[in-house]
Amino acid sequence: MGNPGIFVVGVGMTALGKMPERSVKDLTREAVTTALDDAGASVERIDAAWFANTRQPMLEGQNTVRGQIALRPLGFDGIPIANIENACASGSTALLQSVAYLKSGMADVALVVGAEKMFFPDKRDVMLAAFRGGTDIQEIDATERTIRALAADVIPDGVQETAERSFFMDVYAAFARQHMKTFGTTVRQLAMVAAKNHYHSTLNPLSQYRTDMSVDDVLNDKPICWPFTRSMCAPISDGAAALVVCVESSLARFDRTRAIEIRGLSLASGTRREISDYANHIGRHAALRAYEQAGIMGADVDVAEVHDATSFAEIQQIENLGLCAEGNGGPFSESGATSLGGQVPVNPSGGLVSKGHPVGATGIVQIFELVTQLRGEAGDRQVADARVAVAENGGGFYGVEEAATTVTVLAH
Repeated sequence: MGNPGIFVVGVGMTALGKMPERSVKDLTREAVTTALDDAGASVERIDAAWFANTRQPMLEGQNTVRGQIALRPLGFDGIPIANIENACASGSTALLQSVAYLKSGMADVALVVGAEKMFFPDKRDVMLAAFRGGTDIQEIDATERTIRALAADVIPDGVQETAERSFFMDVYAAFARQHMKTFGTTVRQLAMVAAKNHYHSTLNPLSQYRTDMSVDDVLNDKPICWPFTRSMCAPISDGAAALVVCVESSLARFDRTRAIEIRGLSLASGTRREISDYANHIGRHAALRAYEQAGIMGADVDVAEVHDATSFAEIQQIENLGLCAEGNGGPFSESGATSLGGQVPVNPSGGLVSKGHPVGATGIVQIFELVTQLRGEAGDRQVADARVAVAENGGGFYGVEEAATTVTVLAH
């Protein structure tokens, strides 16, 4: 990415879960306070801030200037504050914007926040409707017909589905069926990925779920849309996370031994590729750009956090990141290579399916985990000798893939 180098010097996040009593402001306060304490920084040291959120306009009614309103009670006055919405990739997009700002020389130290309040038990219809805005709403009926028909011939007769699910579960189910048809990926491999992440989350005190599940537990869970059961799908989550980032010349103000460098950071948008053209998947494009900036290859990655909104998405994204060959994500996962203690642990946090998925905050939550891993501070879920880490964060839907995807490379 060239000079100056940009470093994460403070991280903080809330526990994730369904918290009807908490607000975006409240969640923001906890995450930001924790990140500032972790950095040993005061509010006055922050030159600019970025705030990522997607649901507050629909569910809390705060349509604009969300960051200014959430941060002002904490003492952030006068500085530039930018609001970012980029679907599930909002948090990582906010980080990218802050990195560009710092590299331009317009600031030395920045705050990046992702905060999301998704669970409103008295607004269930609105909660689910919010997901539909992640694709072209003028084309959504045609999109749903196309998605439901994709590789439908692999669906067994007599399968059950739940009526209440987000639009994106159907999207990911269609992609999973296509991958199964093309490469022979199995439902059991999907379940193994989910079981692995549910186990990982038992080691993460901030996870939404901390219950170990066997492969059979996953397979026998409530059906959502074939081939997914409930425990293969990310839940609705509330939560927030924050980062303090700075230019290299400002590292003397912080504990340099705990600073983690952002070596690469790429944002890509969906293209009009054929669904069978996996080599040009948005996730692959974003990974290659970030890897080029960082001067690495997939084989150099020690630990990864990927956007497993469903367990199939993890299989797809480890292929895109070059952690395994195209089409080999199922067998690679089944071998144990992505488990703690394996060749390249993926989602040691528990991933979206178990740790939780507070949409606008998810990208920052991933960076929190990887910074914690690279510092050697992850406790029972620590990946041994982790030096290079990668996060993949996707959002929205366009054509046959995500509308936006970021890939971030971190190193210590």
